[in-house]
Amino acid sequence: MACNCGRASRSTFVYRLVLPNGVTRQYPTRQEADAANKRAGGHGSITAVRQ
Repeated sequence: MACNCGRASRSTFVYRLVLPNGVTRQYPTRQEADAANKRAGGHGSITAVRQ
């Protein structure tokens, strides 16, 4: 069985775009989330989420 042996696990961030109609999407970069938000009308909110 594999063991992490006390080392901190590596976390990554994704950017979650939540649109006013309730649709939620995740993007690997802030730029992609911004572009998707602009395409959708620019009224969504973007938050960084640690995974």
